[in-house]
Amino acid sequence: MKITSADFIRGAEVKKDYPASDLPEIAFAGRSNVGKSSMINTLLGRKNLVRTSKSPGLTRKINFFLINNSIMFVDLPGYGYASVPMEVRRSWAPMVNTYLTERTQLAGVVVIVDARREPTELDEGLIEFLQFRGIPFVVAFSKADKLGQAERATMKRLVLQKWGSTISMEFFSAVSGLGKKPMWKRLFEFERDWRARPDTEMKNIEKHAESR
Repeated sequence: MKITSADFIRGAEVKKDYPASDLPEIAFAGRSNVGKSSMINTLLGRKNLVRTSKSPGLTRKINFFLINNSIMFVDLPGYGYASVPMEVRRSWAPMVNTYLTERTQLAGVVVIVDARREPTELDEGLIEFLQFRGIPFVVAFSKADKLGQAERATMKRLVLQKWGSTISMEFFSAVSGLGKKPMWKRLFEFERDWRARPDTEMKNIEKHAESR
């Protein structure tokens, strides 16, 4: 995908602060310091649209980015880092739960997991939550350039054994660009399926009717 524009719209902690939009949204979720910001920047061909930091837990809001005036990327707060204050960690679940369950613009979720380690209990909890709610998602194994093909195959088998053959997954590297094209293919599928949903069509019809 050729990126002609990518702009930060706003950060939000509560539903009333979400941007008004009828565009599909792709959310990115993962534990703190897993490479979420680097992945978004790499997909968009930008160096610092999404701020990266060596201090995990920096992202404490749901951040919305408008891409090509046609789709939104949504950077969810990282989870699972012990040094983040307890009140911040406690706020993550309700903040993200509200977004994932009530945002009708949500087309799909990219669950980012460090390819060098097995999914954590929190990663597993998020994946199972998305499965239970029927929310489309793909597991993206970040930092995959640090693994050889045999190690990637082992990780893939582990995930398939745990969640079954229907789970979607991709290996990704912000350093080498590995997996960039396959990941965009997944995102296009999310967008396509969202636009084809009956509730999406009705929502757009109602919005256009109100604007007349």
